Amino acid sequence: MTTIAAAQTRPGTGVVIPLCTPLTPGGEIDSPSLRRHLDHLINNGVDGVFALGTSGEFGFLTDRQRVAVVRTTVDHVAGRVPVLVGVSDTASERAAAQVRLLMGFGADGAVATAPFFAATGPAEIAAHFRRIKQELGELPLFGYENPPRVNGVSIPVTTVLDLAEDGTLAGYKDSSGDLDYLAALLTGRRERGLDAFRVLSGSETLAAESLRAGADGLVPGLGNVDPAGYVRIYSTAGVNDAVCDAEQQRLRELFAIVAIPTHTQMGDSSRALGAFKAAMKLLDLIDEDRCAPPSVLYDDTDRARVAALLRAHGPSPRGALSGTDRMVAS
Repeated sequence: MTTIAAAQTRPGTGVVIPLCTPLTPGGEIDSPSLRRHLDHLINNGVDGVFALGTSGEFGFLTDRQRVAVVRTTVDHVAGRVPVLVGVSDTASERAAAQVRLLMGFGADGAVATAPFFAATGPAEIAAHFRRIKQELGELPLFGYENPPRVNGVSIPVTTVLDLAEDGTLAGYKDSSGDLDYLAALLTGRRERGLDAFRVLSGSETLAAESLRAGADGLVPGLGNVDPAGYVRIYSTAGVNDAVCDAEQQRLRELFAIVAIPTHTQMGDSSRALGAFKAAMKLLDLIDEDRCAPPSVLYDDTDRARVAALLRAHGPSPRGALSGTDRMVAS
């Protein structure tokens, strides 16, 4: 595991937050809220931010909105921490077009999943990442393992390691939630001598275990709500495991916000992203908890359930529940 000081010198180590994208009531990018949220994350010690990932609703945003997110993020971060940008798309040339659209604003690296919708195998996946890297040039490319969002299929470990070995991938975000898969990546990295290849865990609930297994960092969506909690896990894993495990347990209990019984029937993406944004609004990190269409939106009953979990397990201090939000939470 790298130190936090080392993490600050290059992208892909430490605690990297996959940014939620604040929206106005009219569905536009809420740049003032995004800037406020970025300051909150950096002030709480995160080592990087990742715009336009799953938590950032990249699949629901227009190109114009994506540009606004990246431009605002890079401008406001102003070099304080590395900025990674998601360029995922269904096919290689579409992802290459995202590189041309989004990577000219000064970001420090790109992140991409395997191609999705069409069924692909290892050969197509490898060609996809190599095409993105060709378009990206010298900037680092991070692969993104997220089977539930990409055809329900994992990228083979051997494919990942081959792409690391030939210089295509500088790092990898593993959001599989499968510790055996993570262990295979880490073992393969060691056996091939790929010391510079960064492996990060995207699991909110297995962060401590992932770090102790040898992961270089964390990319937790729940870090939008409680960045300091994940910074504490990162700084104590393998050093003070009693503190680390207590913090991990608290964050597991807080992560229950993504599984509340919502008042209106909705899919898992609406429920999870709605929970993150509801919590962020309750903590005064963003102005609105709106998600992009076609998400089903939270109502006051849902917000009250999120607020109850925030009071019980949320960040310390226990948040800024005020005004009407406090009345909803009570």
